[in-house]
Amino acid sequence: MAQGGTQFNWRADGKFFGNSGNSEILDADLAVAVHVEKSARYFGVDAVITGWVKVLCDRCLEDLFLNVDTGFRLSVKFGETAETADAGDREIVMIPEGSAELDLSQYVYDYTCVSLPMRRAHPEGECNPDMVRYLSTDDSVKDEGPSGNNPFAALKNILK
Repeated sequence: MAQGGTQFNWRADGKFFGNSGNSEILDADLAVAVHVEKSARYFGVDAVITGWVKVLCDRCLEDLFLNVDTGFRLSVKFGETAETADAGDREIVMIPEGSAELDLSQYVYDYTCVSLPMRRAHPEGECNPDMVRYLSTDDSVKDEGPSGNNPFAALKNILK
């Protein structure tokens, strides 16, 4: 790369996450924009990841589309050993002196996964109504008697 700044743009889709072994992300359409600033012995990497991923809703197990808007900043330096450190708003990445490439795929994968919420559920009222009715804590909704469709109805009387 020549001195100065260079812009790179990629797309990450469901196949990218499938190849990474991620079973939670079913599909994706992400735009990855990377700006690399090169000086004599330093690369500044600024990446922005935007788009959506498809996961399963934790509540109803239906498809849920989540927006992704995240990024990362790296300071890439050449050194004897490959190591990673943290310095303020940039993550410092040391790569061996003879290396000619820096694979950013793991960073895209990690930062995308970390940007997703811990609880992944549809907004209230948008879940599959059949599943919500089945999982409801309201006994009047679930109690269909011993001959009903609820397989756990007979267990209700076990403590009496």
